[in-house]
Formats: sequence, C-alpha cells, structure tokens
Amino acid sequence: MTRMLIRFVVAAYAVAVLFTFGPLRAAETDAAALPEPKGEVILDDHFDHDDPADKEDIGNEWTTNSAWRAKGHKQVDLIDGAMHATRHPEADHGVAIFHKMDFRDATVDMRFKLDDKADSLGLDFVDRDLKTVHAGHLCMARVQLNQVSLQDSKTGVMNLEIHDRRQAGKETPEDKALLKTKTKAFKLDLEAGTWHTMRVTVEGDVMSVAIDGKPVGAFQSEGIGHPTKHMITLAVGKSAWVDDVKVWRLKGIE
Repeated sequence: MTRMLIRFVVAAYAVAVLFTFGPLRAAETDAAALPEPKGEVILDDHFDHDDPADKEDIGNEWTTNSAWRAKGHKQVDLIDGAMHATRHPEADHGVAIFHKMDFRDATVDMRFKLDDKADSLGLDFVDRDLKTVHAGHLCMARVQLNQVSLQDSKTGVMNLEIHDRRQAGKETPEDKALLKTKTKAFKLDLEAGTWHTMRVTVEGDVMSVAIDGKPVGAFQSEGIGHPTKHMITLAVGKSAWVDDVKVWRLKGIE
C-alpha cells in the first residue's frame, strides 16, 4: 500500500508540473533559485582555473575517457571559467567526464549550455563494483533543448543480460516492453547558446529534475534506489558546456 501511494504521489507530481508550467521555455530562466539542499557538500567546482593547452587536465580529481575512447585526443577544455566538452572525430564513444564520490542519495546542481539541438548532456550515477550492469550505470538524467529524460539504467537498458542481447541484435519483445517502463521524458523549450541551470536529486528510488529553478518532473523505479553510488559521470554526446557543479550528499552509504 505504501509503495502504491508513493507511485501515485510521483505520478501526480509529474502531471501537476506539466499542467502548471507546460514545456519550460527559455524566457523563464529567471525563475527564483531553489532552496539549498540539507546535506553535506562533497563537491563544489567552478572550473575557474587554467588547463594546459597541449593535454587534458581538468583538475579537482576529474578524469575522462579520452585516452581510450578518443585515441588520446583532447576533448575537454577549460575556457573562460567553464568546462567545454566536444567529441573528437576519431572518438568511438561520447565524451565521459568522471568524478568519484560516495553516497546513496544526493542532489547535483550545475549550469549548462547546449549550442545545437543535436547536443545533449547526461548526468549518470555509477557503481562500477556492480557487475550485473554494463559499466556500473545505475540511472541517468539527460537534457536536450527539447526535453529532459530520467532513466533507470540498472534494471533497464544497462542490465547486463538485456545490454548483451541488444548488442547482439537479439532483443526480445519482452525486453522492448520492459525498457518502455524504465525511462520517462519531459518536454522543454530551451534556447540554444544560453546558460541554463539543472538540479537532479536522487532520493530513495525517485529521481527528480528541475531546470532553471522550476521543477520539471520525477520518475520512480527500483534501480534508482541502488544503495551504493561511487561516481558521477557527465556524458556528452556531441558538445556541451558545464559550469558550477555542486553536489550534496543527502544520505551516505550504510
């Protein structure tokens, strides 16, 4: 009964947000800031330092996948106090920017800018010690100019058995039906080339997102509630700007 009530509340929240605000538009970017989360700040990076021109060195314990996915080509630069990531033409995967940290529940704030409708920025929560999912992917929020999606990767597309079947071209009808229940998208109408803010909170088995200070939606799924999260990853499909990344640990690993 309690779980059914939680699902009802999450669904009602999503519907209320949609009917109250509709698709979030760039003109609404001056919305009041959200209240500061009640938790321990475990990362606060403004990228206001210089990086070497000839190699990738973001600093503050950030690392990337450029060495093995982009043949060592530099894909991330610090420019005018912000981080800019662009997938190199020789890369065989999108840009992934990693930061290790431990938590169960957390809130992540950041500023972001997308210059084109083809660009996207994902915030991925990861536990690489978990061997039943591909590369430890647990759940993700991915923003584009026209939508933001919330995904349970652990019990969905990154579940190792499902992932391997899809890679082999052997996805079953049952897989396809299941995967439809493991993600939820919310419409946006954001202006390209403009800075926006995003807040993602993972609390229990619910992930919620706010854009430019306004709640956009929430999604409940069992994989989101995975008890040990050891890393966040910024996932860039083509190109994206990021600044002012701040993480609050709301609940630690027990």
